[in-house]
This record gives sequence, structure tokens and C-alpha cells, in this order.
Amino acid sequence: MNTLTIDHVVTSGTFSLDGGTWDVDNNVWIVGDDSECIVIDPAHNPEAILQAVNGRTVKAILLTHGHDDHIRSAGDFRELAKAPIHLHQDDWMLWRAVFPDVEPDAAIADGAEFTVAGATLKAIHTPGHSPGSVSFHLPVEGTLFSGDTLFQGGPGATGRAYSDFPTIIESIQTKLLILPEETVVRTGHGDSTTIGAEKPHVDEWIARGH
Repeated sequence: MNTLTIDHVVTSGTFSLDGGTWDVDNNVWIVGDDSECIVIDPAHNPEAILQAVNGRTVKAILLTHGHDDHIRSAGDFRELAKAPIHLHQDDWMLWRAVFPDVEPDAAIADGAEFTVAGATLKAIHTPGHSPGSVSFHLPVEGTLFSGDTLFQGGPGATGRAYSDFPTIIESIQTKLLILPEETVVRTGHGDSTTIGAEKPHVDEWIARGH
């Protein structure tokens, strides 16, 4: 029996929104075994991500949200990996800003389940950073892939178009912090954390407003 693994690739590029552009490093997560995998947020460098896939069958490309640093390379990676792209419908307007002539292959519904290597990833709709932001829970590994919804030290940014601070706080409080405290949170950028490490600080985040 093949063992489930979580591979991590860090890629570098830019993020553009509301007329500004910033340099960013993105976390790319690959969940699977020796024969098949799911890729979460294949950002910036499709060739490096394909190298990490290492010949496995890519069952799906899951996008946590539609910001351009997370999706701009997804089209090229789809061609390389021959795998369908899944993105929550509420972020398709962000997708169309980057890819006006082609749509994602499927819309992610809240509670949707994706199976790989005998394990199940469950989609949790966590709006706030963007309307269609989704986190993916992998209970068998005690892991949450939070995209840009929850980071080490607080929620994702909400100062730009289509984002809302009260909404992201509600998403985190009602959908993520109810998970077991030992759950490892693997984020879209930066270091991983745990639900238990972040849970005590919600009031601080609300007080500071970001």
C-alpha cells in the first residue's frame, strides 16, 4: 500500500490587484502517493511543480481562490498535467480577468470531496479574502490547506477589491477554528501553523482590524 505524502514547493512571482503589483512567494501543496496526486495552487512555475509531481497522475488542480498569483500559471500547468482545474464559482470573475477566453473545468461547492490515494480532501467555503476562497481539510493527516484565509499570525489580507474583514473573521471562527486544535494549517504563503496556535488570538485580530 502506498503511503500518503504531502509535498511542498515554494515558487516566486508577482501578485497584481487594484493597480498595484507585489513580489510574492507562494506555497504549492501536492497531496498523493507514488502513483497519483492532487495539486493545490500551482503558482508561478509550472515546470518546477511538474518536476515535483514526478510522473504521477494529477487527478485534480484545486485553487483556493482566484487571485492572479494563485491562478496565472494554472492554465499552463493544466496543459502540462492534463488535469482539470477546480475553482469556487464566486471567484470566476477573478479568473476571467486573467483568462477571458477559457473557464475553469469545474466549480467547487462547499462540502465537495476530492479523493486521492485513499484519502479525502473536503472543501470548506471560507469567503473574506475573496468571495470564493476555499480551504481544504484533510482529516486523515490532521491538515488544513488554508490558502490565503488563515496564516500564522492572523487572517489573510482584506484591504483590496472583493475582500471583507468581517466576512473572513466569520469564516475563520465558524468554519476553521472548530477543527481539532492539533490540525496543521498549511498556508498559501509563509510558514505553517496550527489551529490551536491561532485560536486564542482572534480578539486581537478583530481589535486591530486586519
